[in-house]
Amino acid sequence: PAAVRHALRALPPQTAIHIATEGPLGLAARYWLKARGMPYTTAVHTKFPEYLEARLGRPLPWAHRALRRFHQGAAATLCATPSHRDELMARGFRKLQIWGRGVDTRRFRPGQRNPRSGAGPLLLYVGRVAPEKNLRAFLRLATAGVQLRVVGDGPSRAVLQAQFPQVEWSGFLQGDALVQAYRDADVMVFPSRTDTFGLVLLEAIACGTPVAAYPVPGPRDVVTCGVNGALHRDLQQSIGDALGLDRGRVAASAGAHSWRAVTRAFLEAQVVPPLPAMPGSRSPQPPLPGALAA
Repeated sequence: PAAVRHALRALPPQTAIHIATEGPLGLAARYWLKARGMPYTTAVHTKFPEYLEARLGRPLPWAHRALRRFHQGAAATLCATPSHRDELMARGFRKLQIWGRGVDTRRFRPGQRNPRSGAGPLLLYVGRVAPEKNLRAFLRLATAGVQLRVVGDGPSRAVLQAQFPQVEWSGFLQGDALVQAYRDADVMVFPSRTDTFGLVLLEAIACGTPVAAYPVPGPRDVVTCGVNGALHRDLQQSIGDALGLDRGRVAASAGAHSWRAVTRAFLEAQVVPPLPAMPGSRSPQPPLPGALAA
């Protein structure tokens, strides 16, 4: 907290301040800013209450109250998708604005696919290996006619890898190795039911790999059925539909999620504090958000 206070005091006037985390650093910044009446924005990136419930096995009503209280007082609270916004509004959150996610299409793009041995389609999961990701729904798809690959790591990996040894466990990948993993897969399977967005969906789509998922918030806001993926309550049906999609058309759909668009949305949500008024003068108005982009 002391380091946060020092950093905030060192900022020049008319600096827009965004709190990106609800954790201890975010709490320290929020307390300091509220005590001085300074504007700030916040963002909800993940569903912490749902994650806690998945790990502890029981609902925690106080978790949503704590999250809502943290974001009260912000000039705007940014959320990833319209579906997530609606969920938050139903829980009493206010001043919500959509801030989507983007993908670097210069890195994540179609390319040469590596030949592989074995029969059947290659189904890929990329992400954290943790209880809230509902990964067992993906791993139970392992049959003689399907190849499964998991890219990622997390607290559940040791147990799941021992239970499903027939699955390829690649661990954490990044850079070109991650891009190639997306390209090589026939379908990217996203079994999670608790994500606000799922950036890995965009990365797979940009590489030309269709997505199979449940029709829940996150996938519902990224996947266009019949274009870049399929959403059904039956995950196997989603996979079957996704396998028949044109990979070129899948990759082309990623253009709607550029970094330029999401950066503009972020900048336009920020609030610049006004300069202090001189004696006898009218208080100046803060510049329009467009001035931030300049």
